[in-house]
Amino acid sequence: MATAQVLVLVTAGLSLARAGPVPTSRPTTAWRACDFGRFKSLSPRELEAFKKAKDALENSLKTWSCTTRPFPRNRDLRQLQVWERPVALEAELALTLKVLGTMADASHGDILDQPLHTLRHIHSELQACVSAQPTPGPQPRGRLHHWLHRLQEASKKESQSCLEASVLFNLFRLLKKDLECVASGDLCVRTRTRPQI
Repeated sequence: MATAQVLVLVTAGLSLARAGPVPTSRPTTAWRACDFGRFKSLSPRELEAFKKAKDALENSLKTWSCTTRPFPRNRDLRQLQVWERPVALEAELALTLKVLGTMADASHGDILDQPLHTLRHIHSELQACVSAQPTPGPQPRGRLHHWLHRLQEASKKESQSCLEASVLFNLFRLLKKDLECVASGDLCVRTRTRPQI
């Protein structure tokens, strides 16, 4: 009887060993296959086009106010898991393209041509990466869910002047900080400050 019990336990142990550990979060290995390395830093020519557009558009902004901040200052992609960051950045880029596209249609077409071309290329690369992943898994929760919901609500409820100002003020944070973090993958981590004694 004891021998039979031992055999059952050994068989169960081997089965678990073959199955591997139970995943507690979405794996990051699939996301490493998406090559965003070339977006770590845009060319000086591209950044200059963004700067010219941003300066010109900020000067044309009318009085604006927001009930909520679409891009709060304390938002940091490093607070998300690696696989969540492209999802968050894609949503951020989608709203940015929507707002800048509307501004271009209004009267600022020429100055926004190059920035919109660059942003659309980056957005298409992100979309291809996100959609190419295996099963979507559970619905976004925690910080990612909160950020995506905030952007969706802002797009529906905030005035166009609020969205324009928010997108312009967030533009270089998107280009230099958020995009670089996604392109860096696992290397983008938060530096922990040592507690003062």
